Order: sequence, then C-alpha cells, then structure tokens
Amino acid sequence: MTEGKSGLVSIIVPVYNAERFLAETISQIQAQTYPNWELLLVDDCSTDASRELICRESEKDGRIRLIAQRENGGAARARNSGIAAAAGQYICFLDADDIWMPGKLETELQFLQKIQNTTDPKAGFVFMGYEFADENGRGLGKVVHVPEQLSYQQALKNTTIFTSTVMIDRNVIPDQDIMMPCVASEDTATWWQILKRHGIGYGLDENLVKYRRSANTLSSNKLIAIKRIWNLYRRQEGLSVVKSAYCMIFWAFRAVFRRI
Repeated sequence: MTEGKSGLVSIIVPVYNAERFLAETISQIQAQTYPNWELLLVDDCSTDASRELICRESEKDGRIRLIAQRENGGAARARNSGIAAAAGQYICFLDADDIWMPGKLETELQFLQKIQNTTDPKAGFVFMGYEFADENGRGLGKVVHVPEQLSYQQALKNTTIFTSTVMIDRNVIPDQDIMMPCVASEDTATWWQILKRHGIGYGLDENLVKYRRSANTLSSNKLIAIKRIWNLYRRQEGLSVVKSAYCMIFWAFRAVFRRI
C-alpha cells in the first residue's frame, strides 16, 4: 500500500500540446478553496510551448511540478508517471482542457471522508456529476447525473464515471490498482479494475466539473467509441460475446441519453 502525505491531494494532468489551455488549467487549481494540493503536469513531449509555460509557473508556485516524459507515450503512460511521482494521500485526475469549479476539491474530499466515517471505512473511490461544455468552456446545460453507488457489474453497463471527476484515497487503494492499462479507453478500464478489486464506488450527484468537448475529439466519433468499449469487454475483461452484447445494449442507451 502506498500512503501519501496525509490530506495532500495530488492532481495529475497529462499534457500534450495543451498550451492553449494550460494557463486556465493552472489558475483554476490555484482558485480551489482547498489549498493542500500539488499539481503534477506531465508533459508528453509536446511540440508547442507547453513545457516552457509549466516551467515558468512552477517557479512562481512551488506546488506546481513538471514531469517531463522522455518519449511520447499517450495519456495512460503520462498519468501513470504522475501516479508514481505523486506525494499525496489522494489522487485526482484532470484533463488539460476540462474545468473545475473552485469548490471541487473541498466538496469531494468532504464527501469521501463522510462516506468513510459513516458508511464504509474502506471506501477509497468517489466520483461526481459534470456538465458538457463547448470548445470555449461554456456550459451547455446538459448535466450528467451519477448514481449514489456503483459496483463493478453495474459499471460494465454504465460508463458514467468521468475522469476529471474522480478522487482516490491511496491509503485504501494501492497504486498498482490505480495505474492505467495502455489500451483505448484506459480510464474506463481503470475504474472497472478498481471496482472489481475494491467493491463499491460512491457518486456525488453535484456538478462542479465541466467536460469540454470539441468536434474532433476521439469520443465524438461514435463508431470508434463503440469499437473501444467492445474491445474492453472482450479483451480487457474477458467477457463472452453474449455478456459483452448484453452490457453494450445498456452502455449504448446510457451513452445516448447523456448527450441528448
């Protein structure tokens, strides 16, 4: 078990040519009402000025750290490098173009601690609702609501957990179970991995995160999304064709419902 510094939240952000968003990303973390955090910006060999910007900001704020990848390896490897370097008790992930409201960390940490103190002392994985936003970060009014609890079997049919809403307690869930596999939809595969090994995840149905979507994002291609989730069922989880098809029917219904 990896135990980080008590109360410290390690925020891991994979960065690849994200210069356009980085100043906003850093400022929204600095605006958090919970101040005990470190921001790990993992540069995945960007060809723009992302790395230089991170260096400048880290000199101004000691809580900001640059982790420079030696070669481009994708989001999963970048996040895993962040996990390996993290000093905090808690892990949060944030994509460079997504948006946190100022109370995100404080609200979610209080929620996790309340669950641990009143419901489940072994709770180590929580997530929350979010709102879709346009390329400029403006909310579109479409809020995704999350269930109070989610088991592994339920999660196979409901990929409602969004990466930028997750918080993990490393005193409960070891790093080897947080490390992401290098497959398409690595985040979904990781949530399944955690739920399968550690039981229930707890959802806070409160919207303090905006998921910025652009027309050319991978998730916007529905055929690719279908192929990715099918491969997770068959190759990553080893489900039968029948079980995979059964789960995919529910996944497709919920995926469409979230976007209308």
